[in-house]
Amino acid sequence: MTASDESSEGVPDRAGSSEGVPRSTTRRPGRRPVLAVVVVVILAVDAILLAWTEMAWLTVRTEATGIPLPLSALVAAVTTPLLVLAADAVMPRSTALFAPLATWTLTIVGAGLWSPAGAGVLPPDWRAVLLLAAGVLPALVVGMRRPGRYDPLPPIPGPVRQDTGDG
Repeated sequence: MTASDESSEGVPDRAGSSEGVPRSTTRRPGRRPVLAVVVVVILAVDAILLAWTEMAWLTVRTEATGIPLPLSALVAAVTTPLLVLAADAVMPRSTALFAPLATWTLTIVGAGLWSPAGAGVLPPDWRAVLLLAAGVLPALVVGMRRPGRYDPLPPIPGPVRQDTGDG
């Protein structure tokens, strides 16, 4: 290794090469990539479709006894946290992770309680409350408990003084 090789570390050895040179980022701070926004919008549309499907299947009953079998509440308890996690993976440390949950909740409440013909599509009993709780509560827990979501306060710099009581 020669002296000129040592002083040129990180500098390309031939013209036009970008080896060893970091790429410059020209993205303005505060702007999100368009693809990430598109993916969050797709997740929100998916939440709307899931909400309609879950409301449609909420009235399922067993054939033999006629007991209500709200399996769609179980589906909501699994899918809404997954949508929140997916939105957080696309746009970390932003409030975009609640976009699928908000659209799901607005769809359930809006279409479930109101329709142009009068009453909405949700049954007026415990199954509607179960569906809403099963979709919202797990997603809120997942969204609020994401590791690194909120940074803790930085430690106070300086040495730690311990009082020994000797005087």
